[in-house]
Amino acid sequence: MRAKSVILPATEIPRQWYNILSDIKMNPPLGPDGKPIQPDALAPVFPMNLIEQEVSTQRWIDIPEPVLDVLSIWRPAPLTRADRFEKALGTPARIYFKYEGCSPPGSHKPNTAVAQVYYNKVFGIKNMTTETGAGQWGSALAFACAQFGMNCKVYMVRISFDQKPYRKAMMETWGGTCVASPSTQTQAGRDALARDPETPGSLGIAISEAIEEAVGDTTGQTRYSLGSVLNHVMLHQTIIGLEAKKQLAMINEYPDIIIGCAGGGSNFAGLAFPFVQDKINGKQIEIYPVEPKACPSLTRAPFVYDHGDTARYTPLLPMHSLGHAFVPAPIHAGGLRYHGMAPTVSQLANEGLITPKSVFQTEAFQAGLLWARTEGVIPAPETTNALALVVQEALKAKEEGKEKVIVFNFTGHGLLDLAGYEKFMAGKIMDFALSDEDMAKSMSVFADFPKPQDLKSF
Repeated sequence: MRAKSVILPATEIPRQWYNILSDIKMNPPLGPDGKPIQPDALAPVFPMNLIEQEVSTQRWIDIPEPVLDVLSIWRPAPLTRADRFEKALGTPARIYFKYEGCSPPGSHKPNTAVAQVYYNKVFGIKNMTTETGAGQWGSALAFACAQFGMNCKVYMVRISFDQKPYRKAMMETWGGTCVASPSTQTQAGRDALARDPETPGSLGIAISEAIEEAVGDTTGQTRYSLGSVLNHVMLHQTIIGLEAKKQLAMINEYPDIIIGCAGGGSNFAGLAFPFVQDKINGKQIEIYPVEPKACPSLTRAPFVYDHGDTARYTPLLPMHSLGHAFVPAPIHAGGLRYHGMAPTVSQLANEGLITPKSVFQTEAFQAGLLWARTEGVIPAPETTNALALVVQEALKAKEEGKEKVIVFNFTGHGLLDLAGYEKFMAGKIMDFALSDEDMAKSMSVFADFPKPQDLKSF
């Protein structure tokens, strides 16, 4: 009986991250004056050692030993053949998944949380603030803070706070504090509640609250941490794809298709960026980020300069954006409800190196059920968005009679998301597609902002 999982020896864990900024051109973030922002301007929000990573164009960046020590709790993570899923679909495609659900918080998020907390710790910071959508990022940061003896406060998008109470319990178990956002604890939160007392919240609002608390600390001992979007976050996540490349080489495979769900872009980038490098160097490979039709930043929104948060505390970032005031429908894939997309991921889409896709949440949940009933592990709602496209591509391979190799990122398990599955099986999950009218309304906020240049790296 052949081994189903490819286990990378502990001695082979990647010891460097891959930096996509070494291989592509980017528009710079802009300050309030419309000019490129200088690194010092970010110092109240991030420690300088992370700011240096944010702007670095060095191709390979060493992973510090204390970070590797914590990552070794669960890494290297397995790459597994989904043969039962293949059989259920009747496809000739070989489907592999990189399983990120084996981390203590159950998702890919600790790959960057551990690194960010470490860099803040050595810089002398004592307190971390952040936002979270579905709770995976907040759980990851609370876990990481516990490893390095740091304090952690998380603003959790209200709809997910209500839907997923055990995420809050996870954060508190690791010593963190979790607050529903928008809250009355910040001016950004109070303003959001004044506009709409019944708002389900958004990642943009929660980011504003967390940044406000960090920069408002007059002791200088608090910094903000972001779980997606920024360059240094994408960098830390590339350990996923770097491991996957080694594992595929062990079994003499190479993907025809790479798939990852995409909200802010971190898990997608983590798997995809090392393969994007191959594509830049001439490899024939299709790379698909998948987002919800309810929040279609990559597939429908323009490439613009916009703020990363609702209160406009962040610099203007060059990205595909639905508008910083956008409040998405309350779908269960809470981690995919962000108004914008990482600038690096956005740039890759502009250059045709990746091809964005979108799916409805009912087809995502249906794919998640099929997965659970064949492979056993219940996927997080975010992961099911990737699975929905895996199903489409596997059936396409069946129609074409082609033995394609599909690799996707299994971002995390859904054991704390069972309320969503329960509603889906009871027929209570609705599909949401953003209307053209609502989309135009939400995007009016950046009409007067500067326009990014149409850069091409090649």
